[in-house]
Amino acid sequence: MATVQQWSGLEARALRRALRMSVRTFAGHLGVAVATVSKWERLGTDTHPRPDTQAILDTALARSDAAAHLRFETLLSEAGRPAGPGQPVTATSPRLWEYETWTDDLERAVASPTRQNFSPAAHLLNRWLSRWNPRELDDKGLYLFARSTALLGDLRRDQGILFGPISAYHSYSDARSIFAQLGVPRRIAQLDLSLAVVAEMSGKLESAAHQYETLAVDDRLSSRDRARARLWVGTALSKHGHHDYAIRVMSAATREFDHLGEADDWSVAHQKLALAHRGAGELTKALQLIDIARSTGTADSPMQQVRLDTAYGHILLSDRATVDDGLKVLDQAGRSAAQYGLVHQLRSIESIRQTTQEAARLRRR
Repeated sequence: MATVQQWSGLEARALRRALRMSVRTFAGHLGVAVATVSKWERLGTDTHPRPDTQAILDTALARSDAAAHLRFETLLSEAGRPAGPGQPVTATSPRLWEYETWTDDLERAVASPTRQNFSPAAHLLNRWLSRWNPRELDDKGLYLFARSTALLGDLRRDQGILFGPISAYHSYSDARSIFAQLGVPRRIAQLDLSLAVVAEMSGKLESAAHQYETLAVDDRLSSRDRARARLWVGTALSKHGHHDYAIRVMSAATREFDHLGEADDWSVAHQKLALAHRGAGELTKALQLIDIARSTGTADSPMQQVRLDTAYGHILLSDRATVDDGLKVLDQAGRSAAQYGLVHQLRSIESIRQTTQEAARLRRR
């Protein structure tokens, strides 16, 4: 797509031909006299429409489809007026090479959050999101825009920015809206899953569990994503105190990860199962499961390491004999969370610490 800095008769003629309209039809399309269009055609670059007519031409170009825009730019190039810096016409939509660069940046942004490099990843995404208006993009550009917006939501979620105008919820909702416009069911369902995670993180446990249960049997999702939804049903229920049922659901998800060969998810499932058994008062089983998670979990992600340490510390704090060890582990998790800007994890660690201190005060009374 392109925009025109200043229309002359040449650009007006190129637009008419790009729209495949006769002089009379084009005049009617713009709402101007046939004689006016004929004058543009005759004088070319020696005539410039009045300011109000310039605005009318702007609107006609903006409302043209992508094929008409391509013809318009081609006609101008053939006439010796190519789009580009310093020219009367400038391009405003990505070219093929820009789509490729955008895709490369998305791949780099996907890798950054696993190392909690939030600022570089946000820079990669925002350089594109701030550059383009979704209304100016074709379907490929819209898809990349939606993927970038969803990844920005992941960054904000990991940073604990859940609600507000610059939040995970806002980004996920915007991305979902674009994927709905494009008709991409799998991406829509994935965004529904991400929104359910935000609901769980914000304490809306029953609502999150219900959304997870629905998505666990949603054919739009991959087998892995459905298994993750099932695991997260158990997570939400366990946080709500329904430990026995949560353990059954999470155990089924763990077996599914094993069947699918998803080693990282299988390890995470053991971590979450350990916390459910801790909630049920089964500390020996909880320690067995967290040991499996700690020995098999991915160690190159600060986020996952903080989660593992937090879960391990939480379990140790549940036994009076290991409270001191639990506090040390929790302190280490807190330092790492602060170092990498994991605000939500810091809040969880502080909540566990406060609960432990309150329990100790009650025992002393």
